[in-house]
Amino acid sequence: MFQPAEPGQDWAMEGPRDALKKERLLDDRHDSGLDSMKDEEFLHLAIIHEEKALTMEVVRQVKGDLAFLNFQNNLQQTPLHLAVITNQPEIAEALLEAGCDPELRDFRGNTPLHLACEQGCLASVGVLTQPRGTQHLHSILQATNYNGHTCLHLASIHGYLGIVELLVSLGADVNAQEPCNGRTALHLAVDLQNPDLVSLLLKCGADVNRVTYQGYSPYQLTWGRPSTRIQQQLGQLTLENLQTLPESEDEESYDTESEFTEDELPYDDCVLGGQRLTL
Repeated sequence: MFQPAEPGQDWAMEGPRDALKKERLLDDRHDSGLDSMKDEEFLHLAIIHEEKALTMEVVRQVKGDLAFLNFQNNLQQTPLHLAVITNQPEIAEALLEAGCDPELRDFRGNTPLHLACEQGCLASVGVLTQPRGTQHLHSILQATNYNGHTCLHLASIHGYLGIVELLVSLGADVNAQEPCNGRTALHLAVDLQNPDLVSLLLKCGADVNRVTYQGYSPYQLTWGRPSTRIQQQLGQLTLENLQTLPESEDEESYDTESEFTEDELPYDDCVLGGQRLTL
């Protein structure tokens, strides 16, 4: 695993001769051994090692070179993905200004904004959604990764309320449904037993009567789960015909664990070939 460089290795701290030598190295980048060593990954490595001065200089020199800036490594990560992963929003901003494409996806189908929402990095989310990227913003907000999650779904799953509120204010569809089973962010909030998230989503206009592909409202998912606060919140707003618990619902099947990764959500209404799966 790559380790961040020691502070003493920062180019900005080196003497004039060393700085000149490395400036020449950058100028000769395409003529040096870096090209024969997949030099497209040179920028990736600088970001991974958190060599900020070097990264900024490379970005300055290659501004507008879209092939280089958007090169994807073996995990389909661009430099912009890595800037988000390593929590370097100032690098992400420089990359966007230089021409990085914020819509490119990694091997899990995540855009850089998906990753920022998953990690809870509000600064990176702010950079990726600032005005210069508005031509991409709508499509990114609607985009789903290979698990079927939008950026809003990921922020909801991980309980980042500030990011949820920001995304909705920017135009994210608060009622977007996952393609697997039709859960909205409000359904996910019930699954995760997060009453504060439920309150926020209701404030943002979440539809309490939106049902999953099996016909379950968020209120119906409260049965067998411990939070009476959530049940009371939703019970006051849900249509009467969507409050009755379907006979097939197993109230004892719910796992009360409150923290899940996006691959560990307690789905109990998945459908395959028109038949409900027994998990």
